[in-house]
Amino acid sequence: MALPPPDPQFVLRGTSAEVHTLHFYCGGQEPDYPILFSGSSNGLIHVWNLKTRRVNTILDGHGGKSVYWVEAIYGRDRLLSQGRNQKICLWDLAEGRNTVTDSVFTENVGFCKCSLLKVAQGHWLMAMPGKDLDEVQVLELPSKTSVCTLKPEADAKPGMPMCLKLWQPDFGSCPFLLAGYEDGSVILWNLSGGKILSRLACHQEPVMSLDFDSEKMKGVSGSSEEVLTVWSLDEQQNLKVQKTHKLVNAGIADVAIRQDKKILATAGWDHRIRIFGWKNLKPLAILDYHTATVHCVSFSDHSRPSERLLAAGSKDHRISIWSIYNPTSGALHCPLETRKPD
Repeated sequence: MALPPPDPQFVLRGTSAEVHTLHFYCGGQEPDYPILFSGSSNGLIHVWNLKTRRVNTILDGHGGKSVYWVEAIYGRDRLLSQGRNQKICLWDLAEGRNTVTDSVFTENVGFCKCSLLKVAQGHWLMAMPGKDLDEVQVLELPSKTSVCTLKPEADAKPGMPMCLKLWQPDFGSCPFLLAGYEDGSVILWNLSGGKILSRLACHQEPVMSLDFDSEKMKGVSGSSEEVLTVWSLDEQQNLKVQKTHKLVNAGIADVAIRQDKKILATAGWDHRIRIFGWKNLKPLAILDYHTATVHCVSFSDHSRPSERLLAAGSKDHRISIWSIYNPTSGALHCPLETRKPD
């Protein structure tokens, strides 16, 4: 008999706004770690201490415009944040400071989140939406030097990039970019040549989110429709649909593969978080806590598997924290899925 879905381990309240992005940092020592960064629709970034379950710091650098991407860089003392004020900010959080030390202006007003990839000690690549609606710009950090501009051919017409994922097969190897577009396609870009290597029609609607497993060479994408799509990348660098999963309710705002590559989480417009086995996309759990759209999901990177957490941010202003690890299966089993009443 299937186990009932769990309740959240705890819930973080106090953002006073929709939560659009989450990012864990677990690399430090207690009692100050782990911490969780959250970005909200009111332009504020909250830095949460998960031991005390309270806010350590509130950062205000986006002029009241929605923050929809945050990621730690150089450890926890530096943070990148992206907002609807068309700025990407670099924050200095060391020794109690909370100042913006650098920024990049983006000429794009969409909701496409940046993607960050460490390519050498002290050096990163950052992919971001470009000046033209269909462009992706890749910068080197910290220099902010332009590496390439990725623009589809005129007759390709994929529309705007909606989500981005930088990756490389091995540390130090040539990096690639996977981008989900407005027309429902996923495109694989070669950064060294700025060329499209493969294009796959995954969805009938815009690709809202994607993630990629560079070990198994397969990824997953969600859209506003009722389908979750898993696709693979073969040795000839061709993208192919591997499997699809039909959802009861439409709309996937975010997807995340856990670092151990065992489970996948999705954030649903129907207020639910769904957990799948990553190996075969087997439904494992439906986490039904939130009362509005779940905008984002994020896994912690604790070194001990039993301590790993899942966070979900919602339109209902709350962040739910879940402990779903099971020593035998990696996640709890779920009852049969049912449609949530309107």
